[in-house]
Parts: sequence; C-alpha cells; structure tokens
Amino acid sequence: MSPRQRLEALLPAIARADHIDVKTGIGEISLREFLAGLFSYAPGWVQLLFRLRGGLARMMRLKHEDVWNARVRPEDVPFTPGARLKGFEVDAASESPDEAYWIASGRDAHLDAALAVLVEPLEGGRQRFHVYTVVTYKRWTGPLYFNLIRPFHHLLIGAMLRAALRGHGARG
Repeated sequence: MSPRQRLEALLPAIARADHIDVKTGIGEISLREFLAGLFSYAPGWVQLLFRLRGGLARMMRLKHEDVWNARVRPEDVPFTPGARLKGFEVDAASESPDEAYWIASGRDAHLDAALAVLVEPLEGGRQRFHVYTVVTYKRWTGPLYFNLIRPFHHLLIGAMLRAALRGHGARG
C-alpha cells in the first residue's frame, strides 16, 4: 500500500480536503526522534513568522498559541489520541516498526489542519518520512488565511523536515 493510500485509510477526512501537500526525506532516526526534531525547530526567522502570524490571527479573530520556541524531547512526543503537542491534538499514532505513523490536527473557526507523518521502512536501518499537511476550509476566511501563509508554510515545513532528519531541532 502506498503512503497516500495509508493516509487515506488513517485519515478519511482527506477526501474532502481543500489542500494537501507532502514533503519527504530519508533518515536513520526513529519516528519519535523525527517528531521531536520537527517540533523543536525554532530559529529566529521561524519565531518572527509566528509573531507575525499572531498579529494576523488577532485581526482575523483566530486562535494563536505561541508555543514554537520550546524544544521537544523524543520521550515527550505523545502517541495517545487526545494528547496535545504544540497546538496539535493527536488523532492516531503507532510506533510499530511495520506501520509507524503520527497524525494530529489543529482546529480553528476558519479551517481544520492535519499534520500526518508516515514512515516507510527502507533497507539498512533507513526510513523514508512522508510529512503531509491536509487543510480543510470551514469558512470564507479559511482560504484567505491559508493563501496568505502558504508560501511560508512550504518553506517552514521543508526546513522543519531537514532539521528533523539531522536528528536535532536546529535553532539557527
């Protein structure tokens, strides 16, 4: 089964999504280490973007949690549905070597967003990480907001992926 088919089985809401993108990379780290690196990435430019996002959120009356400057240790990454990590709520997760994945969502008045990481085992202890962003608009402000942040979103997710594959959450 392809990673996209796995995601469709794990996240049925993907069928009505307005935006889906995926970034992939290969590393020799566990899913838990990858997620810790992904969520720990907070150099100055990322912190600036989140401050700017906070202003936009206030103008649009959206939620804004300023949580992107705290590091995450692998042992602190939650795999229990309902647990939270930096504004996301875990929907489903598995650390099984044959089917490792982590799916979490963030919901607001304007859109629902899911972040899904699916792991594809490769030879020699390497793994391919597929990082999906799935966005579903709820109101007219959803596409307005997302189209404003979309260019930065692509830069950010790519940078987070590279930092996670280096095995640490780089700060600079």
